[in-house]
Amino acid sequence: MSVNLLRMAVGIESTGHLRRRQSERLEAYRREHGEAVLRTFTRNVPRRAGELIDGGSIYWVIKRFIRVRQRILGVDEFRNDEGKRRCFITLDPELTPVEMRAQKPFQGWRYLRPEDSPPDVRISREQSGELPPEMAADLRELGLI
Repeated sequence: MSVNLLRMAVGIESTGHLRRRQSERLEAYRREHGEAVLRTFTRNVPRRAGELIDGGSIYWVIKRFIRVRQRILGVDEFRNDEGKRRCFITLDPELTPVEMRAQKPFQGWRYLRPEDSPPDVRISREQSGELPPEMAADLRELGLI
């Protein structure tokens, strides 16, 4: 059975900003190592790594809303220069939009059960008549929707 992670995208302004930042990191890794690998680093190693790589995703919280997810491809532990355990999580570069859901701030990451995860967005905004995500978030924050 798989499990997901919920993680704050600190310093990220929008889904497009996350996409650009990850693209830059992917290209930098390619230049340095000769292959394209997208990773995110964490201080704590997930104890449920086997469940994460069994179909799990990272659900990114951007500006207080869960907005997008990425499939987890691998979880690897390493030791930093001081000998402390750390972890890098290998991600699929594809960002999958999800139905936005408000999320209170937290530090690090949290496990997110599949049944508690927001569903993927399956149709375009033009087809659904929905507002753009950033506009909807602003209107929710103002209490207008």
